[in-house]
Amino acid sequence: MRPLRIGVVGLGVISRFYLAALDGTTEAELAAVCDLREEALAPHRGTVPCYRDHRTMLAEGGLDAVVVNVPNDAHAAVCHDALDAGTAVCVEKPLALTAAQGRRLAELASLRETVLFTAFHRRYNSHVLALAESLRTDNPVTSLTVRYLEKIEEHVGEDRWYLDPQRCGGGCVADNGPNAFDLARLLLGDLTLVSAEVRRDAAGTDRQALVRLRSAAGVPATVELDWSYPHGELKDVTVRLADGSRRYADMLAGHRAFKGSLWHEYEGILSDFAQRVRTGRESSRSGVSALELVEDVYAAERTEVNV
Repeated sequence: MRPLRIGVVGLGVISRFYLAALDGTTEAELAAVCDLREEALAPHRGTVPCYRDHRTMLAEGGLDAVVVNVPNDAHAAVCHDALDAGTAVCVEKPLALTAAQGRRLAELASLRETVLFTAFHRRYNSHVLALAESLRTDNPVTSLTVRYLEKIEEHVGEDRWYLDPQRCGGGCVADNGPNAFDLARLLLGDLTLVSAEVRRDAAGTDRQALVRLRSAAGVPATVELDWSYPHGELKDVTVRLADGSRRYADMLAGHRAFKGSLWHEYEGILSDFAQRVRTGRESSRSGVSALELVEDVYAAERTEVNV
C-alpha cells in the first residue's frame, strides 16, 4: 500500500514534530509544504513543492491529506478549503475558534465523506496509554484530575500569536483546555460542565482556571489549567478507583528535553490519522466536544452561575 501524500500547511513551532514523524514512517510521506513566510519555506525548496497559498497547494499538490498547523484563528478557513476539496484534514487543537465553526466543519467532512481529525497529542503519550490500559471495568473510576500547568511564554517560541486572545481564541482555557478536556473524555467518555473558576490578568486574559466536570455515569473530573506556573512545567493525570487505589500518569516523565515528550506523541498522531484516512473512521467528534467545553467554561464565567 502506497504511503499517503500529506501536505503541511503552516511551518510554525509545532511543525517540526509533524515533519519528524513523517520522516520516520512508511505510512505517509511529506508531499508539499505551505507557509506565508519565505524564510520558513527556504529549507524545503528543492526537496518538496513549496507554496505560499494553501488553495494553490490543494489544487496542484495531488494530496491525500493535509496537516493544518496555522494560527488558531485561521484553522476554520484552511480546514474548510481542504475538506471542500475532498482532502482529509489533521488540524492542531483547537479545531476552530468556536463550537459553531467546529460543527460546520464536521458537517462538511461528513458531506464530503472525508476525515476531519483534531490532533490531541497527549492521548498518545506513553504514560497516558499505560494508565488507560491499567483501568478495569471491575474496579471503576471514582474521580479523575488532569493538571496542565506551564508558563506560556516559554512555549510559544516565535509563534507570538498564542498570546493574542483574539487569535488564540482566549487564554489557558482555549489553548490548554482542549488537550486536558480530551484526556478526561478519553478516560471517562462524554463530559458536562459542573463549575468553572477563571482568573484573568490585568489585560483580561485567562491565566488560570479550575474546571469541574462530570461524566455521563456521574464520575467527577477536575481540570487545573495554568499559563503562569512558576516551576517549569507539570502535565499529569490522577485517577482514583473504587477500591481506594490510585493510578497516576506523569506525561513528562523520562523526557528531560524541553517538549521532549512530543516526539513520540506526534508519531502516534500521524499513525492514528493515517489509519483513519484509510478506513474513513469518524474522527470529528472529539474536536467539537473540546470546543463545546471551552465555550461552556467561558459562558459559566460570564454568568457566574454553576451549571
